[in-house]
Amino acid sequence: MSKGQSPLDLAIVGNTLQVHPSSISSDHSSQEQSLLEPYARFRSQPFDALQELGLHVTGTGWRSYDKIIGRDIFYPGFSDNMKAMVMRQEKLRLRISELAQKRVEVEIHEGLLGPKGLEGEEQEHRTRRLARRRQIEAELHEVAEGWTDKMICKMDSKVFIRGAYYFATQLLTRAYHQGIHVSSQEVLQLRAVAEKAAVKKQSMIFLPCHRSHVDYVSLQLVCYRLGLALPTVVAGDNLNFPVIGPFLQHAGAMWIRRSFGDDQLYTTLVQSYLDTLLQEGYNVECFVEGGRSRTGKLLQPKFGILSFLLDGVLSGRVEDALVVPVSTQYDKVIEVDSYISELLGQPKPKEDLFQFLSASNVLSLKLGRVDVRFHEPWSMRGFIDQQRTRLVRSPSIESMYDAALKRKILTTLGYKVLKEINDVSVVMPTALVGTVLLTLRGRGVGKSELVRRVNWLSERVRAQGGRVAHFAESTTEIVIDKALTVLGPKLVGRVEGLPEETFYAEDRFQLSFYRNMTIHLFVSQALVCAALYTKGKLGGGPESQRMSYTELPTYVLFLSQLFRAEFIYPTESLRETLDSTLQGLEQDGVLITFRNNVVSNEIEFVELHPDERASGRENFDFYCFLIWPFIEASWLGVVSLFMLVAPQHYADNEAWLEFKTVQDRAQLLGKTLYHQGDLSYFEAVNKEALKNSFTRAEDEGIITVTRSRDAKVSPRVKLDFEWMPSRDSDGKLVADGKLWDLCERISQSRREGKNRRDGTTVRTRVLGLADLVGRDLFDDAVVDAEGQASKVRRRRSIQTRAQL
Repeated sequence: MSKGQSPLDLAIVGNTLQVHPSSISSDHSSQEQSLLEPYARFRSQPFDALQELGLHVTGTGWRSYDKIIGRDIFYPGFSDNMKAMVMRQEKLRLRISELAQKRVEVEIHEGLLGPKGLEGEEQEHRTRRLARRRQIEAELHEVAEGWTDKMICKMDSKVFIRGAYYFATQLLTRAYHQGIHVSSQEVLQLRAVAEKAAVKKQSMIFLPCHRSHVDYVSLQLVCYRLGLALPTVVAGDNLNFPVIGPFLQHAGAMWIRRSFGDDQLYTTLVQSYLDTLLQEGYNVECFVEGGRSRTGKLLQPKFGILSFLLDGVLSGRVEDALVVPVSTQYDKVIEVDSYISELLGQPKPKEDLFQFLSASNVLSLKLGRVDVRFHEPWSMRGFIDQQRTRLVRSPSIESMYDAALKRKILTTLGYKVLKEINDVSVVMPTALVGTVLLTLRGRGVGKSELVRRVNWLSERVRAQGGRVAHFAESTTEIVIDKALTVLGPKLVGRVEGLPEETFYAEDRFQLSFYRNMTIHLFVSQALVCAALYTKGKLGGGPESQRMSYTELPTYVLFLSQLFRAEFIYPTESLRETLDSTLQGLEQDGVLITFRNNVVSNEIEFVELHPDERASGRENFDFYCFLIWPFIEASWLGVVSLFMLVAPQHYADNEAWLEFKTVQDRAQLLGKTLYHQGDLSYFEAVNKEALKNSFTRAEDEGIITVTRSRDAKVSPRVKLDFEWMPSRDSDGKLVADGKLWDLCERISQSRREGKNRRDGTTVRTRVLGLADLVGRDLFDDAVVDAEGQASKVRRRRSIQTRAQL
């Protein structure tokens, strides 16, 4: 890791951001500064701690939070003013009137308000209906007011937010003892844009990635410290529990339901509140992924709240707003232990942020630092206009209300934000170490080799346009030592008593969370190398391990479609991405291409570079190791579909099975295959990967899933007839047909293992296990069906006796 110059000195004096030019570094990645340092502790430094607390309570200097950039917030009566503005929204008033009218029409149809449409209808009926409609409107208005009061953030007290900032900083810096770091260049740019937006009364929409509950806190603290108006944070009401819920609401959280269902009034109310915020120039924050990522990489975008924000500008109700993609990275994520439990099928614990923040084991941890990075803000209106020009030949305001067109713009918006989050993300030392440990063939690695590979990986990250966290003048050895300390012995083991310090991956599953923080930079390289591996695993000399250029794009496309729910791909075409990836790998001496110089100088075939072969193909293996766990998970997902083949003794060959139970049994099958040696990676059994695999199977028509509007009724699943495997005369599943062909195609790029070299044995064992788990599934379904039928019979019997 190269030594750079000192980071850009950044200080906030009062409410003025000052930069000391003498310390500006030419290396962009080194322009970092710790924005949040730990406070004095009451136990060890009581007088200093009391002094700091006093400065916050009295609002001394920048702590006063008086002259902020943006709309005025934290004043008495803020909540009442906001509620009044929301209730005055025309969209909300029209919805209330529409719902009231519909209810009146229902009551007319039921004969409760007199006949409708009769000649000479009496004035009395009209008066009654009008009075009834006004009554319903008043009731709906009262309901909407109550919901609004529970929903909106309540920024009513400046004294409160000063104390909240101090309290949150104390908690966060106890866990993340190195504080919050930012790019000085980015925050200077952010403040400059915020000042211009404030003049125009435009909102800034912060769209961060979501890996931890700390995300809520870190961005608020950064904005407070920079003197920016705090954003209103869109949060699920599952976090709105006693003590912590009101605290967060008064610090900037707005509470929404996790699901709106068909509630038209509530949906309109959320839209009206967000419209109000954007119309009045208040900043907003929401997580584009929806929930927290349990795997370390970005999730696919969720379009719920994003759709509301887009619709406000698209409809013209909001003139414009500025979008700010934000990346928040951690040396170590506090919740990873619970994430792994969830991914392995344990029930998700009920959200309890108070216990999360106050647990003594969390507050005493030394988890390193938090890095927050901001992409350059851009105009939502400008983005919409650009998409309109691209998607509509003859742009018109009416055309923008076309539902299909709006979906395209919304989808592009979601993936654009995710790409830009990845663009500004910083790779932390723990991610570098975790990635290296999980991409080595050996059981462990010596300290010198670990340093060499971390240096190599850092260079690769930068070559891909990524950023590596800057640690001033620290050497690679020092940075690695810090990373090992943060990861701890539960994740990285150390072998004692050897001539050289030797480390190994103790908990590969947890380390995969940190490896996944780097994988977005190398997805294209990993797909190409995995495709070429399909030839290399067959053995033979170099010529027999090469791949034709016509085969390569086909298999790369197959893999990329396989993982479309796992990764955020480049926006260029497959051919453009493939050509640029091959060029880079050839420059790095990993692969070599052979061209037809006689005809068109086009690439004929690709093979491993001689230098890479001579060096033990360590870099080629690196890229393969990145993607192999995902290939394993996809293979397991398809193999588990054999569980949906009904046993011979089962009467209904097309029975519906409970979807959640099928997914749970797929995990059980995966764990069995792992422990018996037919699955190389334990992380392949994780719930999210299997969920993505089943979603892909549904999209491609391999399985059919029925879902009820009633949330209490579980979805049911069955295998499509065209994909149904056959059985032999003994009733055993046959390794043939479309489903097995798909398994085999995925298996071509799986990491070779000693057990899998005997194909017949593996087929028999794997399909036998899938059939065994499947039989239990169908037996349970029969018991469940009989139990339901028994309940129905008992209920009918009780009704009959009651009638008699």
